[in-house]
Amino acid sequence: MTEEAAAVRVAAAARPASVSLGARVRSGVRRRGAWLQLLRFAVVGVSGYVVNLAVFALALNGAGLSYLLAATAAFLVAVSNNFLWNRRWTFKLDEHHRPVHHQAARFLTVSVAAFLVGLALLAALVEGAGMPEVPAQAIAIVAVTPLSFLANKLWSFGR
Repeated sequence: MTEEAAAVRVAAAARPASVSLGARVRSGVRRRGAWLQLLRFAVVGVSGYVVNLAVFALALNGAGLSYLLAATAAFLVAVSNNFLWNRRWTFKLDEHHRPVHHQAARFLTVSVAAFLVGLALLAALVEGAGMPEVPAQAIAIVAVTPLSFLANKLWSFGR
């Protein structure tokens, strides 16, 4: 266990159960490790972004699916990629932490919520703004990423 991880565990054990979400976020942004974690999350996000757009374009143009079905297929592939990388690398969790199925269920819940918000934004950009599907998908993914990070850090992979 790293020195920083030990310090986080000690601080978490000493923290009263009634600490607000806002206080937890303010505390987190002051720690160097939290910024490194955000950077790792962003790297994983970029890989998921590339996977998502590649699958989306292939499903849309190669398989002829509608953009909504293509977005769903792309989400399913990218969410699997992102869960595995975030668990092992971003949040550095292994079999000694909360069981993987608990984290997977939480990660999927956060991801589905972000996906639904992104899907609504995608539809608004395509249908409402007349934007081409692939750039609209790219914008929708970027727009939901910050909330996804916070929810996953504090809930899905929280200790």
